[in-house]
Amino acid sequence: MTNPIQTHRDGPVLLVTLDRPKANAIDLATSKIMGDVFADFRDDPDLRVAIITGGGDKFFCPGWDLKAAADGDAVDGDYGVGGFGGLQELPNLNKPVIAAVNGIACGGGLELALSADIILAADHASFALPEIKSGTVADAASIKLPKRIPHHIAMELLFTGRWFDVEEAHKWGLVNEIVPQAQLLDRAWEMARLLASGPPLVYAAIKEIVRHAEDHNFQDTMDQITGRKFKTVDTLYSSEDQLEGAKAFAEKRDPVWKGR
Repeated sequence: MTNPIQTHRDGPVLLVTLDRPKANAIDLATSKIMGDVFADFRDDPDLRVAIITGGGDKFFCPGWDLKAAADGDAVDGDYGVGGFGGLQELPNLNKPVIAAVNGIACGGGLELALSADIILAADHASFALPEIKSGTVADAASIKLPKRIPHHIAMELLFTGRWFDVEEAHKWGLVNEIVPQAQLLDRAWEMARLLASGPPLVYAAIKEIVRHAEDHNFQDTMDQITGRKFKTVDTLYSSEDQLEGAKAFAEKRDPVWKGR
């Protein structure tokens, strides 16, 4: 059996391709590999941005591999260090992740895309949360989706499991951009390189602040920032990059970020 996860590294950018024909469904073994891949990405100081996409041009990911479940994979089994798909429960992932949705993203596949920071979608992509029709719950989506799009739209999608196309996804702000299929990865690489040229310590601080703010009120989060109680914020405020940003502005030049 070939490795279901293909990786390609180009400087500070890592491309991760979920490649499990026919549909790129995720079983327990694949999820564990994905967790290891993204943990390595998180811990590698030379990598700054990751792209996650699916193999082929029909499926991004349909989520949980029901055939594997029928063969004994437990739905509540060990998904690995990052939880399902390696991303949604990976602790301290403080680097930007771009999802390049190249086709159908439903169930856990849509939840995988929701775990990214930026979502680019091919012009033929489609989405659904069909768990309701199988008598189960789209757990991660039930947590995340009402925070990402209008509450009543999210509830309708969770309650009905209906399909919606990429134009509707863009309308509700679920995807950042709609891109012609042939140009999707090029656009993802362009975005990734732009982010990779930015200040990694600031990205880390942004991601930690955003995670905290999801469950805390404004003043609590501001107090954490001003008190330098976030590790990433404390590191940023004591860094060479913080000084470099001010110097570059004063000297009217582009900053050179070192991540320290």
